[in-house]
This record gives sequence, structure tokens and C-alpha cells, in this order.
Amino acid sequence: MSNPDQQNFATVRQVTAALEEMAPLSLAESWDKVGLQVGDPSRPVRKVMLTLDSNDDGVIDEAIAKGVDLIIAHHAMIFRPVQTLRTDTPYGRRLQKLLANGLNVYVAHTNLDIAEGGVNDILASRLHLENTEVMTRVHNTRLKKLVVFVPETHHEAVRQAVGDAGAGWIGNYSHCTFNTPGTGTFIPQQGTNPYIGEQGQLERVNEIRLETVVPERIQDHVIAAMLQAHPYEEVAYDLYPLEIMGQELGVGRVGDLVEEMTLAQFAEFVKQQFEVPAVRVVGPLDRKIRRVAVWGGSGEEYFPDALKKGADAFVVSDIRYHYAQDAAAEGLCMVDPGHNTEKLILPSIGAYLEAKMRQYGFDTEILVSQTNTEPFRFI
Repeated sequence: MSNPDQQNFATVRQVTAALEEMAPLSLAESWDKVGLQVGDPSRPVRKVMLTLDSNDDGVIDEAIAKGVDLIIAHHAMIFRPVQTLRTDTPYGRRLQKLLANGLNVYVAHTNLDIAEGGVNDILASRLHLENTEVMTRVHNTRLKKLVVFVPETHHEAVRQAVGDAGAGWIGNYSHCTFNTPGTGTFIPQQGTNPYIGEQGQLERVNEIRLETVVPERIQDHVIAAMLQAHPYEEVAYDLYPLEIMGQELGVGRVGDLVEEMTLAQFAEFVKQQFEVPAVRVVGPLDRKIRRVAVWGGSGEEYFPDALKKGADAFVVSDIRYHYAQDAAAEGLCMVDPGHNTEKLILPSIGAYLEAKMRQYGFDTEILVSQTNTEPFRFI
């Protein structure tokens, strides 16, 4: 058994940075409250616990009992401005308990909804949807053009490194580059340690001009990989902003069921796949369902977007009466499995973070909360 004193624990900042590789805060809606809400980013983290709801006594008590240092939640601990911090209120007592026990709380909400591999992709995979696409576009990835000059001897290594780091994606094609041969010239000056050439002498080198596209959010990661693979002491490269739109990013997913079902059959399928005892259903139970839109959490008002994408049914939580009437009038069926179904994302996000901790050499443990935060009971 390893000595705890010799273990290498990630800090709060390092754990959350790993999650932000998948779900950067820049993806979040402008109204949302995401990021570190309680705690110290430099605090070492032995254990992380993932939960749907952070503002819950059971979740906080579970974290304390299990020796957790960082709670990562989908729903915010602090959403509206805090006017007072009174510990004679339930909310104040929770904040006091967090601080008294050194618990840090981080929130990933709409950024995790929008992210590739996030909430909506996980829910779509639960329904086995095929040919999935974004339902409601929020924005597109901003792209940049990376140009780097590489000696022929290291061209393949640099090309592979930037591609593996995430550069060069065009549609479903990865590692896309354009490569032009040419001659590079330079004179190493005093104090340099050139890979090729001698100080004070003009050097001519057969080089390749390597061009590729880079999503802005990962440009630092791609450049770091490029510099590591490049042999030169001083690397010549350019980074240009592009006007073209990159990958479409947004909320909700639309896709096709493996097999057509009636609405009644589909409702039972949703219950099974989302692990809920009941669902609310809008529409004729004998209606044929093949194309499905799914939205993590509340999003009833976006049902026109589901219609535009050709959906027969829209799986979304917290449907209100008049939205149900309007959708039914437009011929769209709806299935409401409840907001708490977002908890289904936790094992997948946990597996992602576990892999990241091992990749970076950290011994930080990842747990999934066992506390049931569903406020409703079905009788």
C-alpha cells in the first residue's frame, strides 16, 4: 500500500482545469454561474465527488463523511446574489458547513451541457440515437490558422504532434495539414545554441511550411505540443485569426432511433434508459416515433427548434402546461423524465476525470455521489 505522504495530489485548479479541457468555461451561457464558487484553487485534492446538486445537505454530509476535498456539481451552489450570510437559515448553514470543513465547490453547468461529450451527448447515447447533431446552436468554435516552419528531418514528428493535440479538424477529418517545401535562412548570434549551423554563419536549411487549423480554445495546448516536437531553439511560427466558422456548438441533440417505436413504446424505453419510475407524455400514444430530440434539464421553450430538425418527439424536463399544448398543436410529441435524470452523466464525467488524473500522474481519487437529490416522489 502506498504511503499517503508520498502521493501526488492535484490541486483544485489542476482538477478543474482537466475538466475544462472538455467543457471550457467560455462555452457557458452569459447568465450562468460556473467555475469555483467556494474554496481555494491552490488546495490539494485527495478526493473529488461528482454530484448533480451542490446545495443539498445530504450531498455535503456525504462529502464530509468520505473525506472529500472538492465537490464538482452540475447545479450551482451560488446562483443568485447573496445578500446576507446568516447561519440561522438552511442556505447559510450549508455554506458554513462547507467552509468549516474545508470543502471546495466547483460548478460546470451550461458549459457541460454544450460541450462535446457532455450532458446532451451522454443522454443521446442513452437513447442509442444515431446520426446525432446539435439541436440549438449557441455559437461556433473560433478557429485560427497555425503556420510553422520545420526542418525536413522533423516535419513528420511536428505534424503528428499538432494533429494528436487536436489541430487539423475539418468536419469529421482529423490531422488535416498543407505542407510546402522551401528554404529557411538564419544567422545564429552570440549566446545561441543552434540545433543546425554555427554562430555568425549564414545557414540555409531545407524546411517545410506546415499549415493547419486550430480551435482557439486549445491553441495553447497545440502550440506546447508543437514546441516540444520541434528541434529548434527558437521556433518560427504564426497564428492567424480566421473568419470561417468551426464546429457548431449548442444545446440539445437530435438523432434517429435504431428502430421506430410508438410513443407508448418510446415512453417505456425512456423510463428504462433514464432509470425513472414514471414520465409525462404529450401526444397520441400510437404516434410513430423515429427521430428524437433530447435536451438535458429544462428547455421546453425550444420545442420549435426540435420541430425544425424534423423531430417526432422531444425528451425534455419541466414541461409546463401551455408549452405542452403548443407543441401538441404543432404535431410534436414530448416526453418529460424529470430534471434529476441529468445525474446519469456523473459516471461518464467521473471516468473522464479519472483518466485525466492518471494521465497527468495524480493520485487524486474520483467518486460519484450516492445521495439521491430528487425532490419528487411518485406514488
